[in-house]
Amino acid sequence: MSSRGPRQIRPGRIYQTVTNLLNHRIIDSAKVQKPIWYNVVESIPPSETVVRPLPPQHKVFNPNSKKRKPSRLFQPQQLVYEEDALRDRFYQDHPWELARPRMIVEMDGRDAERYDWSTGLYQPGMPLCGECVVQRQMWMMYNVPGMTKDRAYDIVRREFYLLRQQEDVQRRIAQEEARKVGAYFGKSHMQVGMELEDQVYEGWKKWAGKELQEQVAQQDAAYTNFGAGDGAEDADPDSSDAAEESYGGGDAAGPEKNTNTSPADLIPR
Repeated sequence: MSSRGPRQIRPGRIYQTVTNLLNHRIIDSAKVQKPIWYNVVESIPPSETVVRPLPPQHKVFNPNSKKRKPSRLFQPQQLVYEEDALRDRFYQDHPWELARPRMIVEMDGRDAERYDWSTGLYQPGMPLCGECVVQRQMWMMYNVPGMTKDRAYDIVRREFYLLRQQEDVQRRIAQEEARKVGAYFGKSHMQVGMELEDQVYEGWKKWAGKELQEQVAQQDAAYTNFGAGDGAEDADPDSSDAAEESYGGGDAAGPEKNTNTSPADLIPR
């Protein structure tokens, strides 16, 4: 016996305990529903040994394969159903269907047993959604002779579009009738979104105008000050006056200006 006390085996015998309770009822005429986990525990009973068993393999497993790490050897495999691929395809083509609110509350957990997908997409107690398309497509694939997955998807998709269009028309008519008697619904989601977009655009225009003015001012300043510093530093007022006198730029009483001066004579020697 270890220091932690004896091993507890009562949780492992929960299946036998529930079975005895179901078989020996106090009132025989009363109907007792089996727990949801009852059949699962019956097929995969909990372990009663210290050795860790290998979980059931849902796929072909090769123990000598190196694709699966030894640390993940005893982890349960991922369960993949056929409906998963159909859901991925539908919501990949219709991503905005995920944004619609859905009711996931069930009455007794057996609502799916009362659905009859041979009658169409509308089912009692279930709003129209992508799950309706998946279940209807599954029914057609296995109950309509010669039906393929792609063809069933196209047929169910057309039915889904038609029902969505009917819902939109009914919603629009109900809104118009309510407005006729004085109801006020406020701004729609589209109007609110457009106003927010306009506010962001106006703010961007102000920012862009300021940036453009700063760039133009920098360019004007660069062109205005180009070469002004070098000429101002090297210029000498005395030398400029002497040059004017030598080339006839003095007063009127000076010597007569030579009118036959060529460009070569202006070069200092």
